[in-house]
Amino acid sequence: MKLKNFHPFRSPEAKATFLDSYDARAKLWPIPSETTTIPTTYGPTFVRISGQAEGPTMVLLHGHSENGLNWLPNIEALSQDYRTYAVDIITDPGRSVYTQILKSADDFAAWLDQLFDGLGLTSGIHLIGLSYGGWLASQYTLRFPRRINKLVLIAPAGIAPFPLKFISFALFLSLFQFRSRVLFKGLTRWMFKDFLANPELGEDAFNAWFDFIYLGLQSHRPQPIMFAKVLTNEELKALPNPTLFLTGENEIIYSVPKTLKRLRTIAPNIVIKVIEQAGHDLPLAQPQQVNHAILDFLQSP
Repeated sequence: MKLKNFHPFRSPEAKATFLDSYDARAKLWPIPSETTTIPTTYGPTFVRISGQAEGPTMVLLHGHSENGLNWLPNIEALSQDYRTYAVDIITDPGRSVYTQILKSADDFAAWLDQLFDGLGLTSGIHLIGLSYGGWLASQYTLRFPRRINKLVLIAPAGIAPFPLKFISFALFLSLFQFRSRVLFKGLTRWMFKDFLANPELGEDAFNAWFDFIYLGLQSHRPQPIMFAKVLTNEELKALPNPTLFLTGENEIIYSVPKTLKRLRTIAPNIVIKVIEQAGHDLPLAQPQQVNHAILDFLQSP
């Protein structure tokens, strides 16, 4: 298909406004970094690289509708002993540009595999995925286990069926997110209530994060979302030994008690850590707890 020069944004003005905002927010990155754009058959993919040049490899995949800057609260701690690669997932608002539609989990896995080739990451990857990025991480690992050392799934999609309340929330957002900023923000506040309740963060931090995310949604032409199909029992058993499952106690995209029971029954090799005073917003609401859980897991034998 022939792409306009402002693709995947809605207009030249939308592209310029969003990228200016992106670059301003990137200045908050708390440690030195370098950036690169890797060509793939699905489009150029933007990656921000930080940390120890000779450190073990850690790849970070953000949640849906976000980008690599989502890791701002976490990146300094995660990069102390690791070489970190914060990816702008190719289908989301960021500096990556999709040039064809990714239609299946196989496509996403192939895109990641080409990205890792381009980055020279052949093996030993610690792959960290948040929410939809967690589902992508699990799908990649099931197809290309040879590259992965340890897998961390943070509030991953596809680990359990979505409850009706969350499905209603997601459908509403897909239908009305551009029509009413007030309603969208109210629903987002419900989803990120622990972020708001953290006295060290609160309204100002939430508003800065929300304004950036909402601008991305308004500016960007998304692909049709690939539904995160729930992992089967066999797929759960096939995840690396060990894998870390990290969840907030107030998670809303699945029942925490039912999900933990299933994991302990089907795949007892999966390490489980529940973060207190957090829900689906756990890397933002409780970054220190999340960082500690990840690093403790990666550094354990």
